Amino acid sequence: MLRLVTLNLNGIRSAASKGFEDWVAAARPDCMGVQEVKAQADTVVGRFDDIAGMSGHFHYAAKKGYSGVGVYTRQRPSEIRRGIGNAEFDDEGRWVEACFDDPARAEFPRFSVISGYFPSGSSSEDRQQAKFRFLALIAPHLTRLRAEREFVLLADINIAHNEIDLRNWKGNLKNSGFLPEERAWMTRLLDNAAGTGLVDVFRTLDANPDRYTWWSNRGQAWANNVGWRIDYQLATPGIAARAPRADIHLTPRFSDHAPLTIDYDFAL
Repeated sequence: MLRLVTLNLNGIRSAASKGFEDWVAAARPDCMGVQEVKAQADTVVGRFDDIAGMSGHFHYAAKKGYSGVGVYTRQRPSEIRRGIGNAEFDDEGRWVEACFDDPARAEFPRFSVISGYFPSGSSSEDRQQAKFRFLALIAPHLTRLRAEREFVLLADINIAHNEIDLRNWKGNLKNSGFLPEERAWMTRLLDNAAGTGLVDVFRTLDANPDRYTWWSNRGQAWANNVGWRIDYQLATPGIAARAPRADIHLTPRFSDHAPLTIDYDFAL
């Protein structure tokens, strides 16, 4: 069984101070994608590059204390790919891909686990336009990748796809993260006939409402479960079909996001 976790840390130092490492040791993932590391190599190396028997591989932002992603792996990857080949977004540390390619493996000989952090557009119109530029770039990138290999993208997408994916959907129809254009982009990404054909694995396993992964720090959002489901495991259909169970872990809390764990009937 392959256990994958995705988690936006909202700062790796902050998460560590609240018990993040103990939780990982107990959860025992085989790979874990983390987003918003908010640190550079001088902070990570020697302190956070190995956690619970997994080795970390990172794509840092050029700006200190901003963005940054990592993928922790129990098995040694055959290759690490950082960035998507676009200077604007590669400087923001938004993509790291661990390849586990083995031509001798009968199933999925070319397989990747990716940690991704999609831009938020909530702070300004400029950032929303940057988000749209990123979405326009990443969709064909994912389409090309699907043609090459099976993969699971562990990511904070910063989009709630459907009304079920956020509590106050009526009040957010004109807000970043639930804009019609963003939701239409997500629909195309998941469309197997006319789009990329990825699978929102959690939603195939759990159709229940009120299942969220992020809560604003404003007001009583956490206490009242006024949340958004914006953290995903998006997979190619082959590996997605191997997932028997998923869970969102609400406690302990070490970030404004909750970890999403999904098991896959597959071994590296």
